[in-house]
Amino acid sequence: MASVVNDPNGRKRILFTDGDGVRRTIRLGKTTTKAAESFCLRVEAILSDRLQNRAHDAELAAWLGKLPESTYQRLVRTGLTEPRQRVEQITVKGLLDKFFDVVSVKASTLKTMHQTRDSLLRLLGTDTPILDIGSRRAEEWRRAMVDEKLAVATVSKRVKQARGIFKKAVRWGLLESNPFEDLKSGPQANPERSAYVSCETIEVVLTACPDAEWRAIVGLCRYAGLRCPSEVSGLRWGDVDWERRALTVRSPKTAGHDGHAVRITPISPKLYPLLQAVFDAAEPGTEAVIPRARDPRVNLRTGLERVLTRASVQPWPRMFHNLRASCETDWVDQHPAHVVAGWLGHSPTIAARHYLHRLDRHLHAATGIGGPESGAKSGAPEAQNAAQQPSASNRTASREHQKVPENKAKTRLPATTCNAVRGAAMTPMGFEPMSPP
Repeated sequence: MASVVNDPNGRKRILFTDGDGVRRTIRLGKTTTKAAESFCLRVEAILSDRLQNRAHDAELAAWLGKLPESTYQRLVRTGLTEPRQRVEQITVKGLLDKFFDVVSVKASTLKTMHQTRDSLLRLLGTDTPILDIGSRRAEEWRRAMVDEKLAVATVSKRVKQARGIFKKAVRWGLLESNPFEDLKSGPQANPERSAYVSCETIEVVLTACPDAEWRAIVGLCRYAGLRCPSEVSGLRWGDVDWERRALTVRSPKTAGHDGHAVRITPISPKLYPLLQAVFDAAEPGTEAVIPRARDPRVNLRTGLERVLTRASVQPWPRMFHNLRASCETDWVDQHPAHVVAGWLGHSPTIAARHYLHRLDRHLHAATGIGGPESGAKSGAPEAQNAAQQPSASNRTASREHQKVPENKAKTRLPATTCNAVRGAAMTPMGFEPMSPP
């Protein structure tokens, strides 16, 4: 009366004819042949009991009682059994309330997760039982966000977070499978919001900064690649190694990854005087390098927008992120990518996907067109020279230049011990091997 059919990719289904002579199908998905045959035997037993109008035996009744809800609903839809009398149905809102009661993430992550929560409630329905949400409903939710013209990166982020929320529901036994499991998330990078900020532009911005502290904020982001505000606010004077010209950077973003909570970042010659000026102007006993960044009343983004207006510079997208990305782009021109990634606190893969820019100067350097040899007035050579960070002073430099700032009135925590940071220059032919003639 019932038979097992093998579908592609290891999927199986049960075919049977009900009491009215209608051919029915129960899709089991990916499962073993043994499990499918066992299911088929029980379907035949249910059909036999229904035709003879008798109650199921204890073993069959127990099997039906233990079936996951989604599988049981397949039997209901084919008329093999009656719906369960459910005391409680977990709704979308109920699941989200349970999830956010136990979730523990950073404040910035929690903010984006609440945006995903609002989207799920609005587009799936507050009172919709989670058992009624299948892969098709999940795909409709994603398509609705695309139709709202949300950025590709935003849609991708929300899909990944929704997948994690419903994965937790499966782990809690509220669902048999995750309806968002196979939903494509897409890329989270957004090239339209990527911008390279040249050193010439930064010098104009620094001139417009109201004080030494603001110049240091801009310098730490552009010349050392620090995340702002998280890493800038956490920087202490004890993290500044003046002699080795290195910063010990503590990153809340990567603190949960082994070996990535702390990193060493070089202090470039452009950044060194900016830090020295802040140290000289600091009040006695000051521990934080940038006290302004620790003040919750201060919005650094709004402050930087005011500085750009004063400097008559057009604001660029993702202001602090693109300063960090521009720093990495310049450093990769001079040092191996894996070394630079270590200084910035991420992997070379993440750098290539979210940080590095392809600039005109790279094309000019590869082709010789538009560079110094061609005599073209493109401005690329000047931009390249300005963007490259000069190397630290050697031992033959004047002692006045190498003098370590002293201010005994202020608290100077001992610098964190670290190995010297060195970067080898890139060879003329770059990373790729030369093609054979």
